Amino acid sequence: MNIRGLGEIEAVGFDIDGTLYKQWQLHVRMAFHFFRYNQFFMHYGFVRNEMHRMDRLENFFDVQAELLADRIHCPVEETKLRLQRIVYDGLRVHFETIPCCRYVPETFRAFHEAGLKIAVLSDFPPEQKGELWGLKKYCDVILGTEDIGALKPSVYPFRVMAEKLGVAPERILYVGNSIKYDVAGSNNAGMKSAYFEPFWRKLFHCPYRGADISFNDYRQLQKIVLQ
Repeated sequence: MNIRGLGEIEAVGFDIDGTLYKQWQLHVRMAFHFFRYNQFFMHYGFVRNEMHRMDRLENFFDVQAELLADRIHCPVEETKLRLQRIVYDGLRVHFETIPCCRYVPETFRAFHEAGLKIAVLSDFPPEQKGELWGLKKYCDVILGTEDIGALKPSVYPFRVMAEKLGVAPERILYVGNSIKYDVAGSNNAGMKSAYFEPFWRKLFHCPYRGADISFNDYRQLQKIVLQ
């Protein structure tokens, strides 16, 4: 567990995928779906990697469909339908049985009761996760970066989150499992960062020291933020 001085925190933002639930649990559930559409997901992955490097787009979903259509040699409108069916709707069903990480609801409740504002900011549609494990009642802001027009690590979605919260960036702690997207993106936007470490870092005693906090258990996070 790595900790730097946080200063005064008024809000906490959370990534979803791999942060509020374990990524491997999705991979296990979607294995058949992935292998059925493996070529599509491969090309989709290349497109998303490219879009992570782009500035804000007014027409995010059109650009995404156009880039993917070019790779899979498919008309744009048909590509949009396939994206909806395979990625957005196709993965939604798998979240119905995925549990959130241990102590996540407890942490959201503790932060809410302490008077902290809470936000969710994800590169995939938050509504894809249904009721978000009952966490919505604690959230002041729920945002998807696709609707904002820029994927992380662009600073733009983080700034939109801060504006929606009504809190200065330097008083926001953002929690995520990606060094490249969550830690770098939030730090570049002037926020504090909390890195949810994978198990192997704890196992091999390799903490990441580039975030303001690194943790592997949500009760650790509670203790650090509320101390």
